[in-house]
Amino acid sequence: MIELEDKYADIRPYNDDEVAASLTRLINDNAFLDVIAKYNLPRFISAVGFLARAIIKHQLRKKWGKVKTVEDVQNEVAHYLNKLVRRTTSNVTFSGLEALDPNQGYLFVSNHRDIVLDPALVNWGLYQHKMKTVRIAIGDNLLQIPYITELMRLNKSFIVKRSAKAPKEMLKALTQLSAYIYDSLTSGHSIWIAQKEGRAKDGVDQTDPALLKMLQLNGRKQKKEFGEYIKELKVVPVAISYQYEPCAIAKAKELYHKQHHGKYVKSAGEDIASIVEGFSSAKGHVHLSFGQPIQSDCDSADELAKTIDKQIIDSFYLHPGNYIAGGCTEAVINKNDAAQFAERLAKVPEELRPLVLAMYAKPYHRKTQVDEQSCEH
Repeated sequence: MIELEDKYADIRPYNDDEVAASLTRLINDNAFLDVIAKYNLPRFISAVGFLARAIIKHQLRKKWGKVKTVEDVQNEVAHYLNKLVRRTTSNVTFSGLEALDPNQGYLFVSNHRDIVLDPALVNWGLYQHKMKTVRIAIGDNLLQIPYITELMRLNKSFIVKRSAKAPKEMLKALTQLSAYIYDSLTSGHSIWIAQKEGRAKDGVDQTDPALLKMLQLNGRKQKKEFGEYIKELKVVPVAISYQYEPCAIAKAKELYHKQHHGKYVKSAGEDIASIVEGFSSAKGHVHLSFGQPIQSDCDSADELAKTIDKQIIDSFYLHPGNYIAGGCTEAVINKNDAAQFAERLAKVPEELRPLVLAMYAKPYHRKTQVDEQSCEH
């Protein structure tokens, strides 16, 4: 196992014997201490750098003194997630987990609405059901700050090298990633990966076939047909549905800018700001629907993408806002829910409102088009 993990030393999460050193680096990282101080100490204390850092260092040493293993880290994360769920959601519900084998490694492919919350809530569901948490795919574009890299790799995240640009370098990185995913799954470790690069900012959850072709790179090396190899991966689609779209205004701003200027360039620290907003903002009711492992014959990446999409669209939980934005007048909407949605929409700048409405409407329109369902709630 050591040899296997050494092959992936530059992308894999930390092992038990690396946890203590990583925590020490975090405790001595002034940028990390400053962020913790900013959100946890009164302003008059956090403004005094050396004092704030000394206080936070002392607290972290005390809190993390017994954290020695990856499992200990997961228990700490679960404790934090429990507080976050209670503070920022009205409820988090799950379906489909009871049909999964807790001793099996699965490749969870989910729609992507929030940078960190999506995999965090998948893990929350697994943790609640006494199942092993996943290893999380995360793009290296998010790892520009040392303490973010430490936190992610401590939390079972592995690195997707999106910054590789030269064809040979890109193929090497994708081949390594494909092999790492396969070796993780066959050794009983589940994986989470988003269905495409970047969040769905327009409300359309659609799997990128290029992602699935990456998975097959290792299968090709093993001289296995696409359909045969994919069955081995135990792909489970996951539909994540937020009552209130995370970072809706920021997503709409990006879409608006692209529409009017052709492209959008992120400012420094924008991804970190999105992570913080995703964690701190109200999300209402969140539902995660875990699908069935795909065992049907999908002989190409395009076929598999359609199969994943169908499960995600079929099982996507529609909230009142989805029905309202989608123009479904037959749905039974609680007056309080309708008023809350109208209140949130009123806070959206007028020029962005059609884009935000579309985010909520798209899942309803796609679901009713694919399933030809009635709009009874």
